[in-house]
Amino acid sequence: MATRERRLAEFNGAGDPPEGQPVQVLCEDHSGTYQLPFACRFVDGQWLNGTTGSLVEATVVGWRLPRN
Repeated sequence: MATRERRLAEFNGAGDPPEGQPVQVLCEDHSGTYQLPFACRFVDGQWLNGTTGSLVEATVVGWRLPRN
């Protein structure tokens, strides 16, 4: 299992991502960190599911550009 520090280092997006650009996000809850299985977009200060447009109801702690 990856440590929190290692996972955060993999999602080292500084500041906010470019508005509307699909990115991968790392979230955190009482159980630990996890990557959402879908791309997200940061729009008007909120994280949205990149496919459905619905609000992401999780604590986003990091982001990165999609990996090929």
